[in-house]
Amino acid sequence: MSSKVKQSIRERIWDLMEREGIASFPRPVHGRIPNFEGAETAAAQLAELDAFKRARVVKVNPDAPQHLVREKALMGGKRLLMPTPRLRKGFIMLEPEIPRSKFRYASTIRGSFVWGKPVGLKALPKVDLVIVGSVAVSPNGARLGKGGGYSEMEYAILRQLGLIDEKIPVATTVHDAQIVDDEVPLEAHDLMVDVIVTPTKTIVTGSRIPKPSGIMWERVSEEMMEAIPMLGQLKD
Repeated sequence: MSSKVKQSIRERIWDLMEREGIASFPRPVHGRIPNFEGAETAAAQLAELDAFKRARVVKVNPDAPQHLVREKALMGGKRLLMPTPRLRKGFIMLEPEIPRSKFRYASTIRGSFVWGKPVGLKALPKVDLVIVGSVAVSPNGARLGKGGGYSEMEYAILRQLGLIDEKIPVATTVHDAQIVDDEVPLEAHDLMVDVIVTPTKTIVTGSRIPKPSGIMWERVSEEMMEAIPMLGQLKD
C-alpha cells in the first residue's frame, strides 16, 4: 500500500510540473528527479548555508537539477563525491584543483568521467554534507525519490563504511511546488532530509527520525548485487 501511495504522489508532482511549465530539460520529467525552473537560484541559496560553507567533502547526486550544486561545490574549493548513475561504476571524486573553466562541464555526468577519478571503497573519504535530489518532499523531511532507492543505497554504503554519521546533514533542492502536505509513507530504509532549499525559501525540517544506519542486506536483491559491483565488494 505504501508503495502505491508514494507513486501516486510522484505522478501528481510530475504531472503538475509539466502542466505548470516549471519543469526544465530533460523532459518529460516523469520517471526522473525533475529538473526545475529556479534550480540555479536554489543552488545559490544552498551554497550560502553554513553547513555548505563549512563542508570540505560534499556528496551530491548526479541528477540534472543538482548540476549547479555540484558546480558550486567545486567553486567553493570542496572535494566533490559524485555517485555514477545507478551506482553501476561506483563513485567518482572531483577535486577543486581542476581548471576553473572546466567546473561546469566537470560537474555533469559526462564531464565527471573526464575530469574526475573513480574511487574505490578503501579510498572513499569522510563526507561533511550529503545533497540528494527529490521528486517530492514534505516539510517534516520525508522525501520521495524516483523510486529506485539509489540515494538511500549511496547513503547506506557511506554509513556502513563509517564515512558519515547521524549528525551529518542531508539537504535537497526542489521547486516550491515539490513540497507536499501529504503524509508521505515511511519505510525503514527511507532517507529523511534535514534541509529543504527552494528558489524562495529554506526549510530546516527538524526531523528526528533516524536515518539508515547501514545497508539492509535483506532488501538487496541478486539483481542489485550484479548491477552494483560495489555491494559485492562491501559484503565480502
